[in-house]
Amino acid sequence: MTLIGGSHTHTHARHTNTCARHTHHPPMHASMYAQTHTHNTCTDCTKCMYCRFNFGTLGFWFPWSLVLLVVAAALFTYISLLLVLAVCLLSEGQRLYLHWSHKMGIVVTLAFAVSATAVLSEVWSKEWKTLLLSLQVTAPFLHVGGVLFMTLLSWPIAMHFFRMNKRGHQVCVLGVYLSVLFSLYLVPLAMYSPCIREAGTLGPKPTLLGHRGAPMLAPENTLMSFESAVEAGVDGLETDVTISADGVPFVMHDLTLQRTTNVEEVFPNRTHTPAALFTWSDVQLLNAGAWFLSWDPFGTASSLSPEQRALAANQTVPSLAEVLDVANRAGRTVLFDLRQPPHGHPYRDNYLNITLDLIRTHINSSQVLWLPSDQRGEIQQVDPELQQTAGQTSSIQELQDNHITTLNLHYSTMSLQHISKYRSVNISVNLYVVNQPWLYSLAWCSGASSVTTNNMLLRDIHTPLLLVVRHTLTPQEVGRTLFGEDRLVVMCVIPFHLVRFSHYYELSSQIKSNFICHIHMVSRC
Repeated sequence: MTLIGGSHTHTHARHTNTCARHTHHPPMHASMYAQTHTHNTCTDCTKCMYCRFNFGTLGFWFPWSLVLLVVAAALFTYISLLLVLAVCLLSEGQRLYLHWSHKMGIVVTLAFAVSATAVLSEVWSKEWKTLLLSLQVTAPFLHVGGVLFMTLLSWPIAMHFFRMNKRGHQVCVLGVYLSVLFSLYLVPLAMYSPCIREAGTLGPKPTLLGHRGAPMLAPENTLMSFESAVEAGVDGLETDVTISADGVPFVMHDLTLQRTTNVEEVFPNRTHTPAALFTWSDVQLLNAGAWFLSWDPFGTASSLSPEQRALAANQTVPSLAEVLDVANRAGRTVLFDLRQPPHGHPYRDNYLNITLDLIRTHINSSQVLWLPSDQRGEIQQVDPELQQTAGQTSSIQELQDNHITTLNLHYSTMSLQHISKYRSVNISVNLYVVNQPWLYSLAWCSGASSVTTNNMLLRDIHTPLLLVVRHTLTPQEVGRTLFGEDRLVVMCVIPFHLVRFSHYYELSSQIKSNFICHIHMVSRC
């Protein structure tokens, strides 16, 4: 099969902001490789950046995220204990004297928070969108928890307020408390979540595409990984394809073989050589599974049986033909990134032809989600059964002109309105890489057709988490209802404290006056 003209453009990335992966290569390859691969296509931008910072910097796996989480949790617990202690002391009318060690602890915590925020914003800035998405699921419950916390806090605040002698301090404390309280009460008016919906409007459950197979159960991009994904019940397989120096398409995500093979042992002088510059016979000599057991990137290797560990330890790099055979036997779809070979590669100009010929001989074309955008029109004419898939959004007219049937987008672009718009013209949306149950639930509520995932346990979710079914109220009416309930709490709690503590201090003042009079009478006697 031959396409009209050669391919001279870089394969478009799956998403707009691709991950730049700077690698070091031998002098004879570095310049030509840099011209073509300044940016690398990637199915999970966040994970790629993590790998670059982690493995690329250190040369070995280290659980930075776990360490940061433990340190942050410890510091948060420390500050929370200080806050609780301060509230208890104030409620008993005690003055606060902070020891110098605690002052240093607060400064260290503040410095850590600022530094961590700056680093995370620089390295994983896209995850701020994930935080905003999480609020769509958790906001109603966080709001209720915040209201309960502020209501309970009103007791020590009220006691401290009435014990203050200076009017200015009273106004300051009460003003800050009421400002926070009323701001919290206004939150429901701006609250939105696709999981707050009318009964009967929830769409079908998104199907699962195994991200590089089942990388939590087996080494990524190996036959064991793809077969494990099929056994786990996924509906499709996702992978990444590189063309070898002798024209064999094989499965490899990274630009080099260093991270997921033992290339340092077998070819010590070619550790940083691009994977596309190895012949297929050289690639077959490499072990692609031992690293998974050694570094245990997902913390799941210990769950494997001895037989599974032995199988994982002997995995090799599979060819695309082998992966297509697995998908064909199981009746699964296949989605893959196809990386254009670098300048000087003998198959740089006809890598699309090689891949298309391979598809025709190993799988039904209708089972392939074709992601590369190079020469899409010619490819559509040559093999119209391919499911044309785009890695970025465009106008509906442009998508239809290019025969696009599926959009493959990062989950941060998730929007109920946009997904509904595309699905109305029979364009399905696949979101990647969705690993957490809450994120899968949000994708479900938003109408996604499928998700690419590392987590095979998502198949056990049968209804969205935190789903709120409304029968008559609109989302705006739900917000106004919560706001009305908040106002009711204010109208009940604040007058209660005013009456309670005013009587308490009137009684305390009377007792104090009587006691002083009694002392004077005794002294006169």
